[in-house]
Amino acid sequence: MVYTRKDVSTLTPSERRRFVKALLEVKRRGEYDVFVRMHVEYYVPDGETGLRAAHMAPSFLPWHRRFLLDLEQALRRVDESVTVPYWDWTRNRTQTAVPWTEDLLGGTGRRSDRQVMTGPFAYRNGMWTIKEGVTNTAYLTRDLGRSQDPIALPTSKDLKAALADPVYDTAPWNSTSAKGFRNKVEGWGPGRAPGSWRNHNRVHRWVGGHMVGGASVNDPVFWLHHAFVDLLWSRWRQRQGSARYLPEKPPAPGDAQHGRVVARHERMPPWDVTPDELEDHSGIYRYA
Repeated sequence: MVYTRKDVSTLTPSERRRFVKALLEVKRRGEYDVFVRMHVEYYVPDGETGLRAAHMAPSFLPWHRRFLLDLEQALRRVDESVTVPYWDWTRNRTQTAVPWTEDLLGGTGRRSDRQVMTGPFAYRNGMWTIKEGVTNTAYLTRDLGRSQDPIALPTSKDLKAALADPVYDTAPWNSTSAKGFRNKVEGWGPGRAPGSWRNHNRVHRWVGGHMVGGASVNDPVFWLHHAFVDLLWSRWRQRQGSARYLPEKPPAPGDAQHGRVVARHERMPPWDVTPDELEDHSGIYRYA
């Protein structure tokens, strides 16, 4: 049966409790940290050698779609009524708006060490200890809005150019691609930071703390953020009609991207699935 992903701001109190409870249970079972390790492993930027499947590459969107589905399946094994809600950061834009409430994700970190002190994922509650990451910090950290050097969340206007681009992606198929929906929504822009952080990337920076870097999955907002990015891909496909995932075929030998990006019909690690098979999610879930 096709299920529905909802805007997190529309969840009922019961739906909020069920979602949080399921996340905490997946964490207690040890499954959650497997997702963190996987994301760290596949956080391969332009400057490194080898295949780029999850970031700075065409498969950014299908990779995270499958990643979301795996987490969602884990949640639904706990409670089949739960789905991953999405956070529309073009509308819920303040540090006190949903999802930064006491009954959902809690708020920003305290000034001294950015430790999250509110909500169910606060370290002091004993149910959300960071075990996988790039530092030894055991508590969840956030710095909503970047208190020392403030930035704003992306707006609907910021997304307009991405959604209007009729091509999915273009050579050189990385963070420097000037055209194509994928890189525009992933958010690798020209120039220097923070001006070069756009859309998806800018949101990671706005949240701060653990959301910056490969271990960003440690913050549960990761899933709500990527559910919205996934929704944007759905909207782009509806708007652009026949536009498809690119590249259709792998870059040829001698091309700088040969063996570095996943073509439409190639298997996308670590799963036995192709981007082509993930373009249409209508048989699994829909968005409200």
